[in-house]
Amino acid sequence: MRGKLVLGSLVLVLGSGYGVAVFAQAKPDVLVKQRQAAMVLQGKYFGPLAGMASGKVPYNAETVARNAGYLDALNRMPWDGFNENTKDEKSRALPAVFTDGAKFKEAINQSATAVAQLVKVSKGGDEATVKAAINDVNKSCGGCHDNFRAKQ
Repeated sequence: MRGKLVLGSLVLVLGSGYGVAVFAQAKPDVLVKQRQAAMVLQGKYFGPLAGMASGKVPYNAETVARNAGYLDALNRMPWDGFNENTKDEKSRALPAVFTDGAKFKEAINQSATAVAQLVKVSKGGDEATVKAAINDVNKSCGGCHDNFRAKQ
């Protein structure tokens, strides 16, 4: 009897692990929507920073620090949504995302480095240094968009 209980428990545990793995695999269209949502939020929090860097919006160190922190988190989110199984989904991702993975990964890393630097200088850096870091983030975003995103 005890052996059957142990065996039954083992089957239940293994079976539930399989179920979790199946549900954890997002459908390609969901992955595309998730990566797009993360990028929309990146734009929301980067927009005011770009305005400050260009002098169109008054500089506000508190907003810079807050938005830089949000960008740090958001910048980690979209990349797993560029899974190979999403290449046939309707999106603005160019085929190069999937055919030139090394270059795409390099662009992701450049973005992460630029955002990390912005976070660092936003905590007490002078305005000129912060604006330079904002411009570096903008360049890293543009580098990816120029090479891996279709124009509208």
